[in-house]
Formats: sequence, C-alpha cells, structure tokens
Amino acid sequence: MRTLFFGTSDFAVPSLRVVAQASQLVAVVTQPDRPAGRGHRMQATPVKRFALERGLAVHEPTDLRAFVRDLAEQARFDLFVLASYGRMLPQALLDLPRVGSLNVHPSLLPAYRGATPIQSALRNGERRTGVSVMLMDAGMDTGDIVAQVPVDIADDECYGALHDRLAEVGARLLGEALEHAATGELTAHPQRGESSITAPLSRADLQVDWAWPCARIVNAIRAFSPQPAARARLAGEPVKLLRAHVAPASQRPGSPGDLLGVEGDALLVAAGQGVVALEELIPANRSGLSGRAFAQRAEVVR
Repeated sequence: MRTLFFGTSDFAVPSLRVVAQASQLVAVVTQPDRPAGRGHRMQATPVKRFALERGLAVHEPTDLRAFVRDLAEQARFDLFVLASYGRMLPQALLDLPRVGSLNVHPSLLPAYRGATPIQSALRNGERRTGVSVMLMDAGMDTGDIVAQVPVDIADDECYGALHDRLAEVGARLLGEALEHAATGELTAHPQRGESSITAPLSRADLQVDWAWPCARIVNAIRAFSPQPAARARLAGEPVKLLRAHVAPASQRPGSPGDLLGVEGDALLVAAGQGVVALEELIPANRSGLSGRAFAQRAEVVR
C-alpha cells in the first residue's frame, strides 16, 4: 500500500516506524520547525528527525488546503495514517486515499477526544485508559473504530511513563490494522458510549492549589510530569512539582501549603483535605531536588 504519514510529537514515532516497515511510505507530513528551549532555537519535530534519519521525504505544510492541491497532482494513495499530528485534516484531504485515513488516539473513544487525553485521564484519577485506531472523518476524533484496547493505569504512573506505554500499544494496534487494510479485511464500527472532549493545556491548567484535596493535587502532579510540570508556591517560592503521593491519613495537617516536616525523602505539605508527600520538585532556576533536600534549604529540617 502507498501511504502518507501525518505526525509531530514523540507519541507518533513508534507508529511511524510501523508504517515505514509495513507499507510503501511515500512521505511524512509534520508541523514546521518551531523555536524551543531557553535559547529559542528552531527545532525540528521528533517525527521530522526520525524521518530524516531514515531518508524519508518530509513535508511541513502551513496551508493544508494548498497541500491538498499538491497531493492531488501526485500518484494515488491507498492510505493516510495520522498519530499526534496536532491539526485536523480537511475533508478534501481525507477524500484522497483509496482506503481512508487511520488515526491512532490514546484513549478509549469516545471518551477523552481532543488534544490532551492522557493528561486529562490522569488528572481525573482514572484507573484505566486505552488506545483507539479509527477511520477518520471531518469531526474531532469522531470516526468509526477499527481497533481498541484498554490499558490499566498504575497508581503511581505519571504522564511521561503512560505516554510512552500508550505510544507502543498504539503502534502495535496500528500494525494489525495495516495488515487488515492490505488484505481488504479492514472493518469498523461507530463509537459507542458517553463522549468527552479535552482541550489544549493552558498555564492555568498547570497551577496547583494547596487547598485542594490531596488526591486531586497528586493526580495533577502525575498528569503533567515530567513536562511541562505542575506549578505551585512552596515556602514562598515558585516550584515545579514532579512526584508525590498521598501521605497516611494519620498525619495532622495545618493550613493548606504549610510544610509539616519530612518522611523519608519526601516533604510533607498540608492540603485542603489530608497531606501530600512531595518526593521530587524543581525550585526556580535550579535542578531537581528531593522533598527532603528542599526542606533542608527551607530550614524545615536541619
């Protein structure tokens, strides 16, 4: 099958690897280079870097409607594949491939459609998520389901670890879908169940309020670790929060945000309900510290 792959982030790389192995991959489409890091230097997307290392043609269109016209003049395509591309494809583009367009999405659709399904599941304290491969339509993650598999979330799992697991699960599921497409046995069914939509992250989403219940705080920290990291003020200074758990119920909290001492390498912080054991954080303009090390800097313990 002649394929075209659309993807941008690290999540898409395992799926791109599968498409390159299982089909005649004509080219890769990704987002244009963007400034990143402290120096704001232009950086290629993870998908572009992977593609160039393997000698694959790369397109970085800024106008997808113009890109449709260019593609329509080329030879036929059997299938488009999309994973974490970051833009919706116009219907004119979806109409080009003979079989259709497959999308790898890290949730059990129709739950958690949209831009931030992994972070949203963790922030909401879900115990299970999954991966769906769907045939795309013009809606936001509304297409018929080709394959779907549930994935349990570990109690202490953070965004980074869950993201990587789901990327590999999605690539395996996509490989099976490609085999079915190649033999003409690809089937799909409409999405079933209650739908929900997630939105791109804002700065406000990253802010933790110590007046929240401790479980909500811990879930927020897990949802954004290691990047972009949840934010709060602690001992009068801004910090990024990387790892935490709910402390035993026997702990006696003070006012929200109070530093209550240490337990092992964790700093105990009073929440609105209960106590958070903060294991790892990053103070402003410094490298990461354990909760105990931060407490020593703040003279909570000597």
